[in-house]
Amino acid sequence: MRSRRPWLVLTAVIAFLGLNSCKSSTSSSKIYDIGSRVEMGHLIYTVFETQWLPQLGAGDTARVPQHRFFVVRLSAVNSGSEEMDVPNVTLIPDQGDPIEELSDGDQVPQWIGFVRKVKPADSISGNVVFDAEPRHYRLKLMDEDGEKSALVDIPLNFNADAPPGPLPTAGSGTDFSSPPPPKK
Repeated sequence: MRSRRPWLVLTAVIAFLGLNSCKSSTSSSKIYDIGSRVEMGHLIYTVFETQWLPQLGAGDTARVPQHRFFVVRLSAVNSGSEEMDVPNVTLIPDQGDPIEELSDGDQVPQWIGFVRKVKPADSISGNVVFDAEPRHYRLKLMDEDGEKSALVDIPLNFNADAPPGPLPTAGSGTDFSSPPPPKK
């Protein structure tokens, strides 16, 4: 009976190592803040800002999401010596399934495209879009081979909805430089 004990220990160790190797790649990815330079292989990403929108466009042609449109402005620089694809990005919620970026950029301002190629020493920048519920996310970025990943922490911003129309400008007849007169 003594000869079974080493086999039980060995089996337990193998099972433990097997379970640990099944962890998702996002659990071991480095986490960056918005605005940070993120080097992934020969691609260098920067995520600049995010915006939640209730719709894209206006009137009869407006696109309405299932939840909300989440627009992320980013850039990717190719530091390599050959043209390469820039992989699609993914939203990772604290709980639940990952959310893939939308392949349709209709009415997305400065849409970066769904299939992206960048030449050596060149960059692309613009917006990607998701249909997601407003909450805290991390944006998953991948290297050109899809082997390494990094996460950009995207805090929930409650001031994210843009006003429905354009903001008044200095020439609009409204003086925003002085406080309003006191109410009587």
